[in-house]
Amino acid sequence: MDSFAATAAHNARARKTSGSLALAFLVAVLVSASTWFYMNYILRAQQIADAAVHQRPRGNLSDLYPRWLGARELLRHRRNPYSNQVMREIQRGYYGRELDPTRADDPKDQQGFAYPVYVAFLLAPTVNFPLEQVQTGFRWFLISLAIVSVLLWLRAVRWRVSSGYVVILSVLVLGWLPMVQGIKLQQLSLLVAGLLAACVACLTWGWFLLAGGLLALATIKPQLTWPLAIWLVAWVVSDWRARKRFVLGFAIVMGLLLVGAELLLPGWPKMFVAAIGEYHRYTQNQSVLVWMFGSIAGRIFEVLSVLVCAVLTWRSHREPASSAEFARATALVLALAVMVVPMFAPYNQVLLVPAILVLLKTATSIDPLLPAFRLAGVIGLILLIWPWVATLALAAAYPWLTPSLRDRLWPMPFYSNFMLPIFIFGLAALDYWIHAASGLREPFAAE
Repeated sequence: MDSFAATAAHNARARKTSGSLALAFLVAVLVSASTWFYMNYILRAQQIADAAVHQRPRGNLSDLYPRWLGARELLRHRRNPYSNQVMREIQRGYYGRELDPTRADDPKDQQGFAYPVYVAFLLAPTVNFPLEQVQTGFRWFLISLAIVSVLLWLRAVRWRVSSGYVVILSVLVLGWLPMVQGIKLQQLSLLVAGLLAACVACLTWGWFLLAGGLLALATIKPQLTWPLAIWLVAWVVSDWRARKRFVLGFAIVMGLLLVGAELLLPGWPKMFVAAIGEYHRYTQNQSVLVWMFGSIAGRIFEVLSVLVCAVLTWRSHREPASSAEFARATALVLALAVMVVPMFAPYNQVLLVPAILVLLKTATSIDPLLPAFRLAGVIGLILLIWPWVATLALAAAYPWLTPSLRDRLWPMPFYSNFMLPIFIFGLAALDYWIHAASGLREPFAAE
């Protein structure tokens, strides 16, 4: 009888869990679909209407296109992708015509080739295909990479969840505003985020040589990569004998990229530095902290954030890559990168995924949480889900969304854009400090 009752209770709990997962999956699909609907039918319509009013050009608007065209011209015709001639060709495709400096409403971003020339090696397999095929293939590649990245980050932060939760997390990530924007724009930041996820996951598997090579490939966007690179160098130096293969892998791949790039376009580093300078001049890009608090206060907060991150993560520089301490430190460093690099585009926030997973893992554990941490966590959760709330509301109101009303309401999903990285970094730092101060350690789970 007792056995029958226990079996019945177990079956009831299983049905309840299954029902909860099904409901969570449906909610995830609904809110993610609302983000794609917003991007395709509300934001795009607003941008087209605004461009028509200001006679602003609109071409393919693919962030992949300037890099793809520059790589194609370099590899197929040996033309300098940093040249003004190639930049004007990029503008004709990206905007539909060359930019006119006499038109006040023309975009300020000149769409120059502001990448290391060795990005051409990653794009080389695509340069002989038509642009439309490349764009379609790259879009599906980014979608697949986003799903794989969820699996890699779950491994890296040592959070073992059921396949049902993995599916729900994947759906949410695919419908997260920064991810959707990156996929729509075909942004290489998503490729870099995937490479960094693979790098850290390889470290947890002990594949140091491969991890170093993946980090080298991620330097196609050095501004997003340098914080993690500095942290990993400090980590390697603390146990050089066991971890030197990581540096070896990085050096081999980086050397091949640099030498190959120099053979392809002699003197390219000087051109790249000049292109970066021009890029920051005409875009006037700023970090999240500078945008939020102004130039002086923002710079001060940047320095303080770097110091806080350095002091906290120093405790983990001797920890193995398979440890939860290493995972928290790595997530904190990537959250720092989103805050301090001189770029505030939402798609860069895909680097917050490991920190968000670490915080969700803590929130669902039995570890005691400080009341202040709980309150900050609630605020952070509101900031995280706000874009979904806003896109769901705008999608529901779409039949009544007149052009004038749309003109006022379209920014709603972006209201939390600048506060979210700050809160995630602060929560990740507090989470790290709580675990370090309390001596909470998690044994490595057997595979």
